[in-house]
Amino acid sequence: MEPAPEQQSRRYLFTLSLGALGVVYGDIGTSPLYAFRECFSAEHHLTPTPTNVLGILSLIFWSLVIVISIKYLLFVMRADNRGEGGILALMSLVRPRRSMRRTSLLGLGLFGAALLYGDGMITPAISVLSAIEGLEVAAPKVETYVVPLTIIVLIALFMVQKFGTAKVGAAFGPVMVVWFATLGVLGVWHILKEPAVLRAILPTYGYRFFAVNHLTGFFVLGAVFLVVTGGEALYADMGHFGARPIRLAWFSYVFPALLLNYFGQGAFLLHTPAGIKQPFFMMAPSWSLYPLVGLATLATVIASQAVISGAFSLTRQAVQLGYLPRIRVRHTSEREIGQIYISSINWVLMIAAIGLVLAFKRSTNLAAAYGVAVTATMAVTTMLFAAFARERWHWTYGRVSLFMIPLLTIDLAFFGANIIKIADGGWFPLAVGILIYSMMSTWRIGRRVLSEKLAAQAMSIDDFLQQLATNKIPRVPGTAIFMSRHSDGIPTTLLHNIKHNKVVHKNVVLMTVETEDRSHLAENERYDWKDLGQGVYRLMLHFGFMEDQDIPSVLERLATQPVSFNSMTTSYFLGRETLIPTRATKMAIWREHIFAWMMRNSSSASVFFNLPANQVIELGAQVEL
Repeated sequence: MEPAPEQQSRRYLFTLSLGALGVVYGDIGTSPLYAFRECFSAEHHLTPTPTNVLGILSLIFWSLVIVISIKYLLFVMRADNRGEGGILALMSLVRPRRSMRRTSLLGLGLFGAALLYGDGMITPAISVLSAIEGLEVAAPKVETYVVPLTIIVLIALFMVQKFGTAKVGAAFGPVMVVWFATLGVLGVWHILKEPAVLRAILPTYGYRFFAVNHLTGFFVLGAVFLVVTGGEALYADMGHFGARPIRLAWFSYVFPALLLNYFGQGAFLLHTPAGIKQPFFMMAPSWSLYPLVGLATLATVIASQAVISGAFSLTRQAVQLGYLPRIRVRHTSEREIGQIYISSINWVLMIAAIGLVLAFKRSTNLAAAYGVAVTATMAVTTMLFAAFARERWHWTYGRVSLFMIPLLTIDLAFFGANIIKIADGGWFPLAVGILIYSMMSTWRIGRRVLSEKLAAQAMSIDDFLQQLATNKIPRVPGTAIFMSRHSDGIPTTLLHNIKHNKVVHKNVVLMTVETEDRSHLAENERYDWKDLGQGVYRLMLHFGFMEDQDIPSVLERLATQPVSFNSMTTSYFLGRETLIPTRATKMAIWREHIFAWMMRNSSSASVFFNLPANQVIELGAQVEL
């Protein structure tokens, strides 16, 4: 998101910060509902003694400081691709000179991105379910209604996504202001009763916790990690609101409120150990339980918004960078280009979230599935950022090591503590990640194989121009634009047109669209013309990976053009390949079948490039892989 004078105004900054509260901080802001409780779950066999309570609070405090405040907000969010964040945006900024190293980082980045989809499915389920379970504290008999109520709330959440993050964030922002204020007030109330709990800020209490509990203390890190699970969403959603509003909201409001509530829960357990079953709800006055459950439900709906909007951004980046097939993207804001809606992703996430609620039934059970994928993604982000800092900021190896080793150690410690959850549900996000990674890598490989096949069938420019010079092929008035995958040779669509229609237009434009590794481009970087002779031209159009590839709009804005693009005399010729899997290439047969399926189900090029329907001609061809 490029800086603009209006964005620098205080009112606009406040509006964006409020929107960030409503979209970006929902996930991390609802962790108090279950994170502290899970640290004392039955599997850990911990009692709420002062040593354990203060030790866990110390781990929570330093996790928020190091992982969120320092790693993401102060460092990683500086590695933006013209305002866009997320693991794919970071990956596009890393350009190692060695091909082997680049391949390794590319594989890591893709797998880290794929794992985020598993997180996007679990977060809505565990967040909303944990809030609805609060009803059991006020009325234990409603237990049988928890799952149906959760499903109803989830359906409503995904139904409103089509209105966009701008409107959703504006509606959710005030709710989150009240939510974080409530977190802080509840926390202060109990801290005043046990002010000694503030000593947990000292890291010595965390060290003492490990010294007393040994291996059990290490496994508790898997639950402590739940307090920072929204960290990757902060980075992925940066394009929606910008880094400055996100930082402002965190340091001035979100971070203090979270700390007060976690320390308040700790203080509550010190004088009421029996409250370990639901410390968040039981620390509230009895008269406030029903309003608190209602507010918590709204907050968890908002928590889901962070990962949903992050999934939209991630998908769009993957499409533009060539890791997923074309997909329909709808913009929901005229001012913020990063605010989008993708219906197919929305409904897949909804079905998965509802399925998880039906399968696991309790938020405690879902907590076992949570964390494995996100810890792996965070570790990948640390490694990619280290490579970025070395190449783009020219950090010395010593400085890179000083940054990466401590943070990667923390990431891997969290991952190790979560990996034991695989049998209890942690397999789900990993399975989703492996599936998405397989699809992304298959699409990338398949596109390369298909391009090589089509390039082998293409005629050279010189041979084609020589045929035109003989005047044996009739020329007809008008302009024909042939979409071409390559910047050399003649596209097969042009050859098929000559074969079937026996004519060539007076003006022929061979157009190639390239997506750059930058999020946005200046207008003077947008196009390159080349006159090949005989009325044939080559036009290269360049787009950033976060820009709409609206070809008619770009053609209207071309400063200089040797050809007139009159809508009445211009036609767009597109190729529509039908793929036939064979064993003739090095590509595995299962990948060929998946690639062919993805090609059949991708959005048409005419829709993706916003071409006028009455000016498009599609020519089909069968291609053996």
